[in-house]
Amino acid sequence: MNVAHIKQLLSKGEGISIEFKECRTELNRTVYETVCAFLNRIGGEILLGVKDNGEVVGISLDKIEQVKKDFVTAINNPQKINPTCYLDPKEFTIEGKQILYIYVPESSQIHRCNGKFFDRSQDGDFDITDNMNLITNLMLRKRSEYSENKVYPYVTMANFRIDLIEKSRRSAIFYNKNHPWKDMSDLDLMKNAGLVQLDNDTGKEGFTLAAILLLGKDEAILSALPYYKTDAILRRVNLDRYDDRDIVETNLIDSYDRLMAFINKWLPDPFYVDESTHRMSLRDKIFREIIANTLIHREYLNHFPAKIIIERNRVLVENGNNANGHGVINPNNFTPLPKNPTIAKFFRTIGLADDLGSGLRNLFRYAKTYAGSDPTLIEEDVFKTIIPLTNELTAWVPGGITQETTMQATMQATMQATMQAKLLEFCKEPRSRDEMQEYIGLRNRDYFRVNILKPLVEQGKLQLTIPNKPTSPKQKYYSM
Repeated sequence: MNVAHIKQLLSKGEGISIEFKECRTELNRTVYETVCAFLNRIGGEILLGVKDNGEVVGISLDKIEQVKKDFVTAINNPQKINPTCYLDPKEFTIEGKQILYIYVPESSQIHRCNGKFFDRSQDGDFDITDNMNLITNLMLRKRSEYSENKVYPYVTMANFRIDLIEKSRRSAIFYNKNHPWKDMSDLDLMKNAGLVQLDNDTGKEGFTLAAILLLGKDEAILSALPYYKTDAILRRVNLDRYDDRDIVETNLIDSYDRLMAFINKWLPDPFYVDESTHRMSLRDKIFREIIANTLIHREYLNHFPAKIIIERNRVLVENGNNANGHGVINPNNFTPLPKNPTIAKFFRTIGLADDLGSGLRNLFRYAKTYAGSDPTLIEEDVFKTIIPLTNELTAWVPGGITQETTMQATMQATMQATMQAKLLEFCKEPRSRDEMQEYIGLRNRDYFRVNILKPLVEQGKLQLTIPNKPTSPKQKYYSM
């Protein structure tokens, strides 16, 4: 997002997916009605500090931080927006005045504002609470378009990997230290992420297909989708079968890491310096987008297995798709539509995907530099992405640790080191385990014990107040 895009919105004017609000000193209730309508329709963009006619009036400098705080607090309040959502207002200077930009993605759920249902048209937001036909149509559209909403009533918290929930929490906090997941229980985090929904058949809440795919144990995923897999294949010498292969049948978060590792193993990362003279990985820029899209936008009720095939002269990606059109995609007039908005939002929250549309622009921007020509994207019942490869790229022989693996390990080690440093300072006075976990905001007891507490004790950096009874319920720890 940049100033040029904001100016484009101002020149287009208000419409079905663009809304201006004046809000010079405070928010008004119609802002939240617009958020609700955008969530229920096709998403949209809101500019605060702009009149209906596009005139930029700005938000008072002494009020802008309060406006941001009030907005974030309200949309995380189920009394205001239900189900809640997390949106991040961004500040821009236009014509010397401060405004706020808010991107609202289309949601796969139906939302209410102050207990009322709102929808969107070219003329603005309208209340459909008393029109059961419109509410039913909205419900059916969401349900038919988004298979990620399918509720599995037999699934319980025991079917999820607690370590993945904690990893997602830490990643969200890493990118936004004030993220609301920080203080939520595991179940509340999943509800906030839209992974718990009402089953229209039974009238009871349950975990969705999106929840299972993102955070489920492998056996839960294969029980829900027995045919589910992503096939990573190298086919350069043995064209009838393959030279290397990784069949990925695990959750989407670990799938991302495994697929990136496969790409990094078999494709080189030529030296490249961007406009700011910083070293940048073209390979990671390109395939981070491709792999994220493969996992996010797949139609998971389609039995077609996703494939990433590295061949002699190209990388071919095939993915089961709920097509919105047919033919080759032109990036200059392409309007991106989320196929699984809840999964997409989760990926953005934990830093594995960019805002809708920006990744596609990066793909076309960098692929030509990396591969010598533009990629080809074909929208059909099976979505295809083709990245051409030069002889220099396919002649490369792998070796060493991949950059993606190194980056992930470095990030995790940095977060763990930061937590340990805070604990050592906190434990100048003896502290209990519960006090220590609460202090650093870490809820997962097993993760805390194995990755934070145990290493500090083994290294002698933390001492036990009752060393002869390490498991005593009265045990406390202190640093020297």
